Amino acid sequence: MYGLIGKSLAHSFSANYFNEKFQKENIEESYKLFPIDSVNEALNLIGSHPDLKGFNVTIPYKQEIIPLLDEVSPEAEEIGAVNVVKISRIGNRVLTKGFNTDIIGFRESLIPHLHKKIKSALILGTGGASKAIAFVLKQLDIPYTFVSRNSGDNKIAYEELSPDLITNNLLIVNTTPVGMFPDVNRFPPIPYESLTSDHICFDLIYNPEMTEFMKKSRLKGATVVNGLGMLYGQAEAAWNIWNS
Repeated sequence: MYGLIGKSLAHSFSANYFNEKFQKENIEESYKLFPIDSVNEALNLIGSHPDLKGFNVTIPYKQEIIPLLDEVSPEAEEIGAVNVVKISRIGNRVLTKGFNTDIIGFRESLIPHLHKKIKSALILGTGGASKAIAFVLKQLDIPYTFVSRNSGDNKIAYEELSPDLITNNLLIVNTTPVGMFPDVNRFPPIPYESLTSDHICFDLIYNPEMTEFMKKSRLKGATVVNGLGMLYGQAEAAWNIWNS
């Protein structure tokens, strides 16, 4: 058995994706959603489900899960966020190792849309997912600035977003849950009027398929991408980790 842990999972397509995969490929496994109110409950899940071989991690536990794990991959450690946990059972011993497959999913989804005019990026949000996005952009040699509610080191506040900043950063990635089901009418507060047809506006949200962030960006001619491709890419990478 496999699963997903997070605080609220009504938005998630992960169970459908994996269970459809298992059915199509005649794999006798199951994937379940485990909404938990505290990251510490993850340890209880491992103890109470002896057939649990691994799980995905989503908001808000991608960073909080790390101290509870026996081992973390070098990439996940550098990023500071884990979205996949592999469980190994050796006799009475249970070993857990954390990985980050968001980097694979995002990179595979982003690269087909990149063009030569993109020189820098804005990352909306500073949570666990944002760390994976920053990791990929660093690999691609694309400088980035975080945008959050408060300014700080390599981080500016939303109210500091000027038209020039939007014009000069042609890649904008929303890593926040703003606009995610069920609050589908919300959107990040950026100067959408400064977007152009050279912009790529990538939303890690995949439910709804077209967020308000994407709709408002598309009205200005920007290329918009949702997080569904990223979900599929990271899910397949997770499956490979669990079965390696």
